[in-house]
Amino acid sequence: MCTTAMGAAVLAVRRRYAVVTVQGESMQPTYREGDRVVIRRPVTARVGDVVVVEQPDPSPFDPRRRWSQPVTGRPGGRSWMIKRVGAIPGDPVPGDIPVPDEVVPPGQLILLGDNASTSYDSRIAGYFPAERVLGGVLRRLG
Repeated sequence: MCTTAMGAAVLAVRRRYAVVTVQGESMQPTYREGDRVVIRRPVTARVGDVVVVEQPDPSPFDPRRRWSQPVTGRPGGRSWMIKRVGAIPGDPVPGDIPVPDEVVPPGQLILLGDNASTSYDSRIAGYFPAERVLGGVLRRLG
């Protein structure tokens, strides 16, 4: 394989896959601090999938903002979180989500941490735009 073709192949893999390191406790017991996971991008999220999503700026008045769940790396200067998809467009909105709708609207997701007591997620922030999802977790490394 010539160098140009190999470089193009490496670039294609990097655009499709990434490795991120989990920080914090919001996805315990599924993922723990320091776990490295492979994500595939883009992804069509389904209920139960674990995804990496851009972290919104929490309100300065939100006392739980310190529990936001970033993952290492800040592509483009953004922060990222790892969460589980709780509902997709057209699904009923779970009762503990602070939104007025009965059904998740198009382009929005309900994202939840597995460890609710330490997770900045839809229970606090409401909807997450589906377009802000970086990718879906394929597997843990190591």
